[in-house]
Formats: sequence, C-alpha cells, structure tokens
Amino acid sequence: MPDTPILEVSGLVAAYGAIRALHGIDLSLMPGEVVAVLGANGAGKTTLLRCLSGLLKPVDGRIVFDGDDIAGKPAEGLVARGISHVPQGRMVFPGLSVRENLIVGGWTRDRAATAQGIDRACTYFPRLAERMDQQAGTLSGGEQQMLAVARGLMSQPRLLMLDEPSMGVAPVIKAVIFDALADIARDEGVTMLIVEQDAELALDLADRGYVLETGSLAVQGPAEALLVDDALRRAYLGG
Repeated sequence: MPDTPILEVSGLVAAYGAIRALHGIDLSLMPGEVVAVLGANGAGKTTLLRCLSGLLKPVDGRIVFDGDDIAGKPAEGLVARGISHVPQGRMVFPGLSVRENLIVGGWTRDRAATAQGIDRACTYFPRLAERMDQQAGTLSGGEQQMLAVARGLMSQPRLLMLDEPSMGVAPVIKAVIFDALADIARDEGVTMLIVEQDAELALDLADRGYVLETGSLAVQGPAEALLVDDALRRAYLGG
C-alpha cells in the first residue's frame, strides 16, 4: 500500500449557521483503505461527508485529495476528480428505471465506460440485473439501497463515501451490501469511507475506525482493536 494518503483532513470545522457541527476534525485515508466513521446520531458523521463531497463549505480546515486542497470546491468537479458520495436514505430517482439511474450515475463517463459500469453493477448486485427495466420507486428498500451503492460506483471513483448504507435494511440485505463492498475493496482497490451506526458491521469490513462524539474526534484506531474494546463499545458504539 502506498505511504501517501489519498485523503487528508486537518482542522476541519463546519457549521449550520451559528451552530458548530464539526470542531477541528483530523483524519486520513491511504489508497485502497477502508475506514469507518462511527458515532451516535448528531455526532457530525453526515456533516463530515457533506464537507468532503462539496455539499457543505467548511468554516475552516483543509481537505487534501490526491495532493490538492478541495475544501469548499463544488461537488460536480469532485465527481470528475474521482470522489463519489452515496448519501443517506436511498436517494434514487423513483420515476427512472434501474438502468436509467445507473446511467445518471455514470454521467462523467463515455458510453462504453457506462455500459461496462452497468455490467459491473450487475456482477456485484445480481438482483439489479433482474430489475434493470423496472422503475426504481417500485423496488424494495433493500433493492433501492443496492441501486444507490451501484450508482455511486458508476463514476469509477477512487474514493467511495457511503452514509449509513445499512440504515433501514433487513439483515440479509445488509449482508449482501457489505459483502459486495468487501469484494469491491479487494478486487478493485477502491478507497472507502463508510459512515455507520452499526459499528460491528462497519468494523468487520474496515481497516481502521474513527469515533465522533458531538462533532469532535473521540477515538481512533485499528478496526480489530475497536471491536474488542468493551469500554469503548459501551461508551461510544452502543455495545
């Protein structure tokens, strides 16, 4: 694994109006690494991803991706740079078919790359292949989450950020999604930053983890260490 981070965040401060949501966050990801960001509701996890993907302009701090400071730059340009954000809540286009949703996800790619991306999505999520011409709004919640993740892959990102991919999904579908993410990380070397409340699920996949508490970094460390730390689980992970 290279020794230079693909993403390095330092002193990140974010706010909604007068309310501070992040208080000087520092974190980094190495190329090909899977990192989990954990914490309770309101800890600042979603705000962190919004800053990294250009949806929220930070108050202060640096966000360096592949050597360039991208803090405050618009989301559209970051997609072209290789950053993909799968937001919370299965944000699919309900009136479009599964195929059309995937095509939208590949808007930065040419026709051949888009076709390859659809084939790739069907490899990781075979259920989508069976529903390719079905309207996304008629899929089950778990199938919509599969589609949201698959659409996030269509731009062939170097950094894939996922916000609560297990939220509201049945356990059997959670397993399908996280097994697919493990395959993608292993087979393609895609760097991943995964925000999750299901700590065990996320840490089983991740190399390292960060725990946020009310907008500040509380704990960080190897995933295996966080999984077996009983005091940490009680204090921060609800275990």
